Amino acid sequence: MSDAIKIYVADLAAYNNGVLHGVWIDATEELDTIQDQINEMLKASPVKEEAEEYAVHDHEGFGSYRVSEFSGIEELHEIACFIEEYPEIGSEVLAHFGDDLDDARKAIEENYSGCYSSLADYAQELTESTSEIPKHLEFYIDYERMGRDMEMSGDIFTIETAHDQVHVFWSH
Repeated sequence: MSDAIKIYVADLAAYNNGVLHGVWIDATEELDTIQDQINEMLKASPVKEEAEEYAVHDHEGFGSYRVSEFSGIEELHEIACFIEEYPEIGSEVLAHFGDDLDDARKAIEENYSGCYSSLADYAQELTESTSEIPKHLEFYIDYERMGRDMEMSGDIFTIETAHDQVHVFWSH
């Protein structure tokens, strides 16, 4: 479970009594499995008669997504599955859309143009695939500026995941 997208669910009754008691859970497991693990952790609580409430106190693998202790298990499960489905860009796209899962999913499924080594490479590919460039003008086209202008105008947005890895999305 080292590369898993995980949450640490803490027993609030134990926590409020100064005892750390909780469990790390793979957030991509089925919801019933996650709830069973939480219930088992609560059953094993050092303050048994009070152990009913829990909170998410830590997390791993969520990247740029902002996990809150008030996040619901179902919400975190959906986010974890999305990040698992799109491991390279999922959390970054979520962050771009203010953690709105529907907008992030739409961007990836409908508006993703691909990964390029630079925005200039994207502008060049787009231009050459949609226009006939006369040979005598090829060296006068500034693809770097074209790419920057597309981004600044809001036609596209990019997410850079590493050096020479620019993911390009249409904004509409």
